Amino acid sequence: MLQKIQNTIDEVAIAVIDNAEQIEQFRIQYLGKKGVMNNLFEEFKTLSPEERKNIGQPLNQLKEKVLQKIKEMKEVIGSSHNSTTELFDLTRPVELNFHGSRHPLSIVRNKIITIFSHIGFAVSEGPEIEDDWHNFTALNFPENHPARDMQDTFFIEKNPDIALRTHTSSVQVRVMEKTKPPIRTISPGRVFRNEAISARAHCIFHQVEGLYVDKGVSFADLKQTLLYFAKEMFGQETKIRLRPSYFPFTEPSGELDVSCIICGGKGCNICKHTGWLEILGCGMVDPNVLDNCGIDSKVYSGFAFGMGIERIAMLKYQIRDLRLYFENDIRFLKQFENAI
Repeated sequence: MLQKIQNTIDEVAIAVIDNAEQIEQFRIQYLGKKGVMNNLFEEFKTLSPEERKNIGQPLNQLKEKVLQKIKEMKEVIGSSHNSTTELFDLTRPVELNFHGSRHPLSIVRNKIITIFSHIGFAVSEGPEIEDDWHNFTALNFPENHPARDMQDTFFIEKNPDIALRTHTSSVQVRVMEKTKPPIRTISPGRVFRNEAISARAHCIFHQVEGLYVDKGVSFADLKQTLLYFAKEMFGQETKIRLRPSYFPFTEPSGELDVSCIICGGKGCNICKHTGWLEILGCGMVDPNVLDNCGIDSKVYSGFAFGMGIERIAMLKYQIRDLRLYFENDIRFLKQFENAI
């Protein structure tokens, strides 16, 4: 069979083709259902495993020779045809062949998930349309909190209140209601807030929120987890600092800053010459939240954190305008073909 293949390779090499009709006849002769290649592959199936090792590569080389011959002849005949019977149309629109690329938000989302999966965090998801309990009440929001107002939230129904979720913390409530500790999960997803669209704000954005509940969980665990994340996301030289803050569902609460990835902490326009960039909010889960979800706050403790994916992507890729994420401008998106 090896000699038969070699003889066929020689035949293909010296074959003379003068027109498109002969190209089609050549294709059918070698690649058709009853063609030479099909017969050789059928014969190949009957060989022993040892014989296949010696025959497989030459057989594939023959197929490549046939395909290459057809391609070359089409180019030669096509070029000859155009030069003698057709004029090249200079007004014809150019045919653009773009390579597809992932969206920068998808790239950063997947990176965040990968980082936290390495330290045992699972991924949990929930509905984008939420009731008052999961979006506000279970998370310790007081009745007069601004987030419960129509100016800050997209309400679909009132009495009972149904709204587009304002954060993925609602997913954490659902996880705690259905799962016994230890719980270690992150909740990526799309959220909605009634805000004016600008370079720094949008009514739609994406979050990743994290939750860890177990016996003996402390603020030190939170700090080390966030330090690990910052170094994996922005580089091993990255430093962090925590500042006091307030969130209804955590106590104590904090804001996490990372050393500016542009100037290395020396001070620049991006970090407003402070050397620090804020990336997320965090804190220890408020005991009321644990109790609301059926977890004994006297036995268990936990920490939570939340970050905007858009913000992380803006810092990582130095994107200045939030609206670019939603405009689907190919000139913007194709810059991320090789992004990691």
